[in-house]
Amino acid sequence: MLPMTQHVTKPKVVVIGAGFAGLNAAKALAHAPVDITVVDRKNHHTFQPLLYQVALAVLSPAEIASPVRTVLRHAANTEVLLGEVKGFDLQKRLVLVDDPYTGPPDRAVSARAGVLSLPYDYLIVAAGATHAYFGHPEWEQFAPGLKTLEDATEIRRRILMAFETAERELIAKRTPPPLNFVVVGAGPTGVELAGAISDIAGRHLTKEFRSIDPRQSRIILLEGGPRVLPTYPADLSASAERQLKEMGVEVRTNAMVTNIEQGVVSVGKEKIPASVILWGAGVSASPLGRMLGVPLDKAGRVIVQPDLTVPAHPEVFVTGDLASATRHNGQPVPGVAPAAIQMGKFAARQINRAVEGKPREKFEYLDKGSLATIGRSRAVADFGKLHISGYFAWLAWLFIHLLFLVGFRNRLFVLSEWAWAYLTYNHSARLITDPAEKDHVETPKAKAG
Repeated sequence: MLPMTQHVTKPKVVVIGAGFAGLNAAKALAHAPVDITVVDRKNHHTFQPLLYQVALAVLSPAEIASPVRTVLRHAANTEVLLGEVKGFDLQKRLVLVDDPYTGPPDRAVSARAGVLSLPYDYLIVAAGATHAYFGHPEWEQFAPGLKTLEDATEIRRRILMAFETAERELIAKRTPPPLNFVVVGAGPTGVELAGAISDIAGRHLTKEFRSIDPRQSRIILLEGGPRVLPTYPADLSASAERQLKEMGVEVRTNAMVTNIEQGVVSVGKEKIPASVILWGAGVSASPLGRMLGVPLDKAGRVIVQPDLTVPAHPEVFVTGDLASATRHNGQPVPGVAPAAIQMGKFAARQINRAVEGKPREKFEYLDKGSLATIGRSRAVADFGKLHISGYFAWLAWLFIHLLFLVGFRNRLFVLSEWAWAYLTYNHSARLITDPAEKDHVETPKAKAG
């Protein structure tokens, strides 16, 4: 008789989140002797650094997003599950996953199957971050942030509708609301949004309206601290502010926002009228960090061990924006895409080493520099001792972002759109779509003339 073949169960790895950290972890484990389940409440990976270009109609959503199943289709040991994590049982090594669909029953495409318990031998939590309104969640309906494709298309709708509303009111011989665009927060997202609004108003829409002059728009960038891009070196911060002002952006530092309501931003006792208010002032860690029941920092991020695991659970890794990790010099690891990518790959490598019986390593973040684009041919780049501003920093920004885009098709389409917009001053993705009913905020009403 032939000997019976013994079935060997492979270790199960569950990856929560298909952002930069989660997706790179899954790809790095594609040929490892493990079975992987990637869980995300969205079916696509979004290239977040280019979300502002969707918001300002330079690119369409499909050009910066790829279906997770398509990205991982060649990984035979990987399955993708569309679901929303509702909790963890670290003692039993279970992830509780629910149906992500939350629409009304009459629109449901299938019956809800209830909560699913996913067992794991190793867990990678890479759930990312969300907007932080500093104790004022009610501001979100008036000042959307920029983290998802839905955020980007809503911002695009509000910006384009501001111009359309002003044109309509002038044709009707009424006084339109002021074309004031207020961006709160002068970090990279705020700087990019302010510069892009200036570009679209001052270059791309100038010949498309007959009653209004988009160039008369007022773009105001508010920063509570003493300078823009506060995490960048002082010389690059000063260069960014100078470039913004050259584009016509009003930069106001030490301007702490005290209230936001429909069409109005308050800075102390001053009330600034606004057609569109955008939020770029801060982020908060995903609530999944609290569900783990482990120590958190003030921002809600999980305080991880040197190998990115949580205390008392060496099988649980936390990566990306949800992880509070420090470098060898004691400085925090920044919440940027390159750091998330390195963390995802590191966690995968530690799982591989554990399967092979090798000891764990310590995570060391390799800082490859930081870039922030400001507008057409304007950017700043921090490459350690090398600081670049202006056109060459902008070229570096273009090249690096194309390099990190997922999929050849995405790179080709983005490159073609950038070339078309640069040569013709025309944005082909300038479409206004209806908002989700729950997110709808009416545009400011015009005053009777």
